[in-house]
Amino acid sequence: MSGVRRVHHLNCGSFDSLASGPLVSHVLLCETKDGLVLVDSGIGRSDIASPRSRLGRVALALGPALRVEETAAHQIEALGYQLSDVRHIVATHLDYDHIGGALDFPHATVHTTAAELRTARARRRLPERLRYRRPHVEAITSFQTYDGTGEELLGLPAAHPILGVEDVWLVPMPGHSIGHAGVAVRTSNGWLFHAGDSFYHRAALSSSRSAPISRAAMLCAIELTLASIPAKVRANHQQLRKLAHDPSQRVAVFCAHDAALFDRLRAEQSPIFP
Repeated sequence: MSGVRRVHHLNCGSFDSLASGPLVSHVLLCETKDGLVLVDSGIGRSDIASPRSRLGRVALALGPALRVEETAAHQIEALGYQLSDVRHIVATHLDYDHIGGALDFPHATVHTTAAELRTARARRRLPERLRYRRPHVEAITSFQTYDGTGEELLGLPAAHPILGVEDVWLVPMPGHSIGHAGVAVRTSNGWLFHAGDSFYHRAALSSSRSAPISRAAMLCAIELTLASIPAKVRANHQQLRKLAHDPSQRVAVFCAHDAALFDRLRAEQSPIFP
């Protein structure tokens, strides 16, 4: 039996701009025998209160909705939990729209790759100073980092079991950022694989490319522009496409910002298998 008893799909930050169209910030809330576990945390309450100083002008140009009711903290309290019930936050990476909500859970340990934390703290290049916000990274007091070879999982190399949590793994997948990772969650119905920003549009998982070309192409262009290692983006797409359509596995693969994938998963509250 899986240590993950139930998974809630939360949108913790809507965006809408002419360039991107409507986007979500797909966060998982996992009810486990080890307490509540978040996969990513979206935008937080403090970000909404002071968006210019905490998120920056680039983020505001992407059209964030900045709704308090979309924060993970608000939604978790609406489910009847205390914020202190969140014990762990597993981050695909430390961009502002993925980690800003972590500050609403000061008792939680944030899990990320060692490479991601090093890069986020150093902020040496301009793109890193835009994506990693000091008010986020410096305010988190409890980090658990992962490095080294790891173990094979779902045909993917170098997966790291999350310390203190059963049936959740961090899977390094650099490309979008230096230390970016996917997060695998084993449930009683199959596997969920949160690919973070390893792709932006579901067309990346389809060999038929049936999605509207203009929409998919625009998001792919944005994805490549924002990637720290652009050469790895296509390779990640190929790897995730293979995982999503592997008949020997039951894996629902999704990303952080595709609204259609989010709506389907939330409606079913269970994995979607091809």
